[in-house]
Amino acid sequence: MSGYMSNENGEIIIENEVIAQYAGNAAVGCFGIVGMAAISMKDGIAKLLKGDKISRGVNVVIGENNELTIDFHIIVAYGVSISTVCDNLISTVKYSVEEMASMPVKAINIFVEGVRVID
Repeated sequence: MSGYMSNENGEIIIENEVIAQYAGNAAVGCFGIVGMAAISMKDGIAKLLKGDKISRGVNVVIGENNELTIDFHIIVAYGVSISTVCDNLISTVKYSVEEMASMPVKAINIFVEGVRVID
């Protein structure tokens, strides 16, 4: 399901992938986040996603009232407070996505898939 809005000028449809890419870029800009992760079905190991593939670590569900639920699969930097990083991610992404898409964020779920040392 895509995001759907209507105003006096016409209709606006926002695809899930657009929101996922935007949310993923906002998330990786947060302190303590190394990047998005994808779990390999073959061996169960989290792989760091880069560039255009970043949205594979983000899942966006649009509810009936255009409310967004966003799931993040992230890799965090070693030595940071995971709860602080997650709180920062939630507030940053919620603000950024609501401003961009004009759709309310109902929930943000974060799955920490790994920890990496940053050089």
